[in-house]
Amino acid sequence: MSNVDLTQQNTTDSESFLVVDDLRVHFPTVDGVVKATDGLSFSLERGKTLGIVGESGSGKSVSSSAILGLHRGTNAQVSGEIRLDGVDLLTLSNEEMRKRRGRDVAMIFQDPLSAMHPYYTVGSQLAEAYRVHNKVTRAVAKKRVVEMLDLVGIPQPDRRYDSYPHQFSGGMRQRAMIAMALINDPSLVIADEPTTALDVTVQAQILDLLGNLQKEFNAAIILITHDLGVVAEMADDVLVMYGGKAVEYGPAREVLTHPEMPYTWGLLSSVPDVTADTNARMVPIPGSPPSLLNPPSGCAFHPRCTFRSEVAGDLCTTVVPDLAPGARGGNHLKRCHLADPDTIYEVKVLPEIAPDLAEEQ
Repeated sequence: MSNVDLTQQNTTDSESFLVVDDLRVHFPTVDGVVKATDGLSFSLERGKTLGIVGESGSGKSVSSSAILGLHRGTNAQVSGEIRLDGVDLLTLSNEEMRKRRGRDVAMIFQDPLSAMHPYYTVGSQLAEAYRVHNKVTRAVAKKRVVEMLDLVGIPQPDRRYDSYPHQFSGGMRQRAMIAMALINDPSLVIADEPTTALDVTVQAQILDLLGNLQKEFNAAIILITHDLGVVAEMADDVLVMYGGKAVEYGPAREVLTHPEMPYTWGLLSSVPDVTADTNARMVPIPGSPPSLLNPPSGCAFHPRCTFRSEVAGDLCTTVVPDLAPGARGGNHLKRCHLADPDTIYEVKVLPEIAPDLAEEQ
């Protein structure tokens, strides 16, 4: 089995807008090297959304921080390529990367209350983010900020300009963070758990806002989340990460309706479905995520996988599977030794987590 070039999965005649190729982010420690991201590759086009899912510690945020150059100045060892519109961000100087951060690529952080400075007004912080990349007067910057606050749905934006972060509700702070991320019209936006700790109604509003703004700015979005429901609604493609590696990757609809990696099965079976039959039940993944300092041999998921017996020999415990086309072929890739995952999923997994759906298959 050979590796597949993930950097060209979503391309036709030319390279994608964002190409991450063999990205590795390692952290040396006194106990050894922590391989937070280990050989990650994916691509993304403008106007499209890539959902990255996985448990905490799987490498989602670390890889996205590498795109922003946030590991610079730390002891992290970053290698591979991150090409944004043909330019390898890893080869840029610190000064060149600072000029691109916020202008070409921006981030919506998970906790807007801690991401914003508590001693400065929301408006002044957004204005500063704008003036860093645009030589304009304070008055022009304020006008731009008020426009953006209005665009993201904050009422009375001219008055809210002088409010402090703690005077905003959780949903309003998240909207302000989105305004800050988009104020310089970036071509790539990384949203790290943008709906965490928000009411479900506010979550829906934030997701609708992101979708509408993406259409307006034609931005590429990387959506980092634990919520597969969010991925199903927002993402064009989905990347499932485990142990610092991609374990399943492809079109969101294909991956979520016909998953081929037992770890993805586990994620799906752990999600409650209010529309499902009352007989459907959640089935949590046993065990804990692997140590990135001392990962298990072979497939990183094998200590928690209940389907090892379906693979002949000791492949699961001795050989690291390649990320290669699954049973259905196409752009749907999986890192697993199972030869016929479709049958196993329909016969053994679906009847347990969704009896009604299994009967329809």
